[in-house]
Amino acid sequence: MRRLSRNKDFILKIEEISHQSIADCYQCGRCTAGCPFAEFMDEPPNRIIRYIQLGLRDDVLKAQSPWFCAACLVCETRCPRGVDIPRIMEAVRTVHLRAKEQIIDIDMIDKELLMDTHPLLLMSALYKYSY
Repeated sequence: MRRLSRNKDFILKIEEISHQSIADCYQCGRCTAGCPFAEFMDEPPNRIIRYIQLGLRDDVLKAQSPWFCAACLVCETRCPRGVDIPRIMEAVRTVHLRAKEQIIDIDMIDKELLMDTHPLLLMSALYKYSY
């Protein structure tokens, strides 16, 4: 059995970035039931929120689910507590990127693609790695 250790700094960072109270979620599951992308996620939205509540930083950051969130707001409209889950998912992505845990290895991008890509598109795509 895995021992749980609450990472309060992680919880506070997510709350600071998202301007949401993680404790407001009482795990009703309505967000996951309405999410059009839940079937493609490795962890459903309510489980990501639960992992955050427990301070399980590593489990949250290794999940691919925050990257699938389309911020369609279905989850927020279904939430009886008004938790803005897309903002929380964006906060998770921000923490992930600020930790320099890149999803794309820039050195592995095809050189020909880099030469054909418009400079503004390239700068926009790579900006997130400059924290």
